[in-house]
Parts: sequence; C-alpha cells; structure tokens
Amino acid sequence: MGVIFTNHALQRLWERGITQSDAWYSFQHPDGSTAGSTSGSIKYYKDYGNQRIEVVATRNEKKEWIILSVWSKIMGNNQSVFPEPESFGITLLKFFKRKFLTHR
Repeated sequence: MGVIFTNHALQRLWERGITQSDAWYSFQHPDGSTAGSTSGSIKYYKDYGNQRIEVVATRNEKKEWIILSVWSKIMGNNQSVFPEPESFGITLLKFFKRKFLTHR
C-alpha cells in the first residue's frame, strides 16, 4: 500500500470496523487535512456521505509514511461511528449488576 500501519492503527481499525483499504484511500485521496496533535503529524480526512474517516500520519526518518491512528465519526455531531470499547472493569460491573442486582 505504500504506507506503514502501526500496531495501534491496526488495532483501532479492527475495533472500529474500518477496513485498511478505506483508511488507505482516505489517506491517499483526502478531502482535506489539518495538523495532528502529535508533533509533525497530519490528520487527513475523507467524507463518505455523512461519515468521515480520519487518518493521522507522519513520516519517519526514512521519509516513509506511518499511519498512527484511524477513526470514523458522523458529520455534524462529532460522534464516533464505532463507539470505543468499554474497559474490562466496566463490562465486569455491568455483568455483576445484571446477574446479582436485577430482580427476577
């Protein structure tokens, strides 16, 4: 694909249900870009109807493009299309609440 995806970016793709090819296309053919929050990084974005895929990338010392992170959100309300996964502790608390505190 001509870019390197970090393990973090690959994990986020999997968690958020975004394909690697959609992230690559959004990076290669963006509708726009802004400075990323990490020094030297750029956030590229591509709109697909009311959905926006955002890709954060930077160049390494060999001038290769590195994809740092990827996410998607619904345009207009700034909400992620794919909600962040709950922490294990929250999931465990919900389980115990349903199992032991719910009246039958």
